[in-house]
Amino acid sequence: MRDDFIRPDWPAPRNVHALSTTRQGGVSVGPYASLNLGEHVGDDLKAVAANRARLQPALGRAMPRWLRQVHGVRVAQDGDVSHAPADAAVTGRRDVACTIMTADCLPIIFCDKAGTRVAAAHAGWRGLAAGVLEATLDSMGVASDDVLAWMGPAIGPKVYEVGDEVREAFVAHTAAAAKAFMPGRATGKWWCDLYMLARQRLEAAGVESIHGGGLCTFTDRERFFSFRRDGECGRMATLIWLE
Repeated sequence: MRDDFIRPDWPAPRNVHALSTTRQGGVSVGPYASLNLGEHVGDDLKAVAANRARLQPALGRAMPRWLRQVHGVRVAQDGDVSHAPADAAVTGRRDVACTIMTADCLPIIFCDKAGTRVAAAHAGWRGLAAGVLEATLDSMGVASDDVLAWMGPAIGPKVYEVGDEVREAFVAHTAAAAKAFMPGRATGKWWCDLYMLARQRLEAAGVESIHGGGLCTFTDRERFFSFRRDGECGRMATLIWLE
């Protein structure tokens, strides 16, 4: 297949590999065209299976572990990461690819500088506010200043409008979060910068090496699925694994 994957530009160890898929290069049709990797969105399951098979050669021996994402903070560890109800995964195994599916939410991947542990987290606003990034870092079992993070494609700050309750959830945690919200199109509405909110949380947790950000799923219709834009749509995946 033609390689339409996004590969992180970050100083990860050579044995750490990662990628984000786009919507290009698969067999699904209609609103799921074409590389939909989500089984839960209404797409034909045979097409999803074919799309996942097209992804596998890029992963080598590592197998994706597909989580049942619930916008929470549970982190699946090593052997229990397959189809677990969780929004993050951590592993030190070389046969496991920690995998997050998104279509506007922010995928964030992690590794330690020694290349012994990798992780992936699903950071929609609910999980981000509840502490999914902090929970992921805790589960890695390494010092935060020894961790590298990369932020994948997500809905951008110029198009992600939220209500007062979202802003209040973050500002209640730290006043600095107010910088990530600009007045929206009506009273009680705000343009929300998920990337800034994630960066603030990571920095507060002690992570110094933070990369990525800036790829907007909503505005780039050709490359990305977007639930906020289209409603019915497929899902991309962001994966990280060890070799």
